[in-house]
Amino acid sequence: MLTLNFTKFPILETERLILREHDLADAEALFAMRTNETVMKYIDRERPKDIFEIKDFISRFRNGYENGDNLAWVIALKENPKQMIGSVGYWRTDFANHRAEIGYMLHPDYWRKGIISEALKKSISFGFEEVNLHSISANINVENDASRQMLIKHGFVKEAHFKQDYYFRGQFLDSEIYGLLNPSH
Repeated sequence: MLTLNFTKFPILETERLILREHDLADAEALFAMRTNETVMKYIDRERPKDIFEIKDFISRFRNGYENGDNLAWVIALKENPKQMIGSVGYWRTDFANHRAEIGYMLHPDYWRKGIISEALKKSISFGFEEVNLHSISANINVENDASRQMLIKHGFVKEAHFKQDYYFRGQFLDSEIYGLLNPSH
């Protein structure tokens, strides 16, 4: 059975980025992103009410990692590793089937610079090579064309289109599921 147990949090590096563990010091940056309607336009989740809710959220990330339930990284530039500019990570890990859902977000100041692409490439290879995932899924809002194009660029294929399967803010929304199989399996 698949496990997400690492003796210490796996910090990943790319040419420009450091992918590190969430810290309570990231609360303000995360709160700013999670309450930014541009960032959250296609992320159908309730917005946090205050900074305390975000600190609780960060604590749950850390506990989730410690319990082996999820693995979420802060995206930061190497030149400023303390400044959170986004996040990428695995949630809803299906241990029996070696499958996890990947999610990501980025502050708009850093859009269209290849940052999510760089972070995805690294976290996908980590998921396949170190975690031994068999497949990775992504669940997107059907109107989020930028995310769809990003997933396709990284080899994901559309697996499903669910009609009105998600209830958010008084309406039922459609979902698209994309998947990527481990090429070495």
